[in-house]
Parts: sequence; structure tokens; C-alpha cells
Amino acid sequence: MIRSTLFAVLVAAALASAAAAQPASINARLAAACGKDVQTLCPGVLPGGGRIGQCLKAHASQVSPGCKSAIAAAMAAQHGAKPAG
Repeated sequence: MIRSTLFAVLVAAALASAAAAQPASINARLAAACGKDVQTLCPGVLPGGGRIGQCLKAHASQVSPGCKSAIAAAMAAQHGAKPAG
């Protein structure tokens, strides 16, 4: 429960700030790693305003490991740390 809540917060924060705060390479990694998740879990959700992040947060238990890893890396880069792993 705590782990999924933490993940949900990370998803929302990473995706909400990624476009504005991250280099293009990180955005590209997020898009590549999470694209299928977004297509599968969030069809019809329009990007912007944190809607994609909220959708992935709502489906946190179904998000792929690769997407979770990319989100963790984006969060680490945003905070100037290296991702765990």
C-alpha cells in the first residue's frame, strides 16, 4: 500500500514536470518507456495539465516495470541524484 502510494506520487510529479524541467533525452526516455502504458491504460486522455500523470497514477499497479524505472530516473535527474538500481 505504501509502496503503491509512493509510486503514484512519483508518477504524478515526474510526468507533470518532465516536459518543463527535464532535458529532451529524459523526455524521450519517458515517452519510449511509457508510451504503450499510456496507450493501453489511458486511451483518449489528452496530454497537458497533468492528465497523463493522473491516469498512470490511477493505474499504478498496471504500469510496466520499464515505465516505472523511467519515471524513477526522471525523478532522480530532476533532483540531481542518480536513479537506484
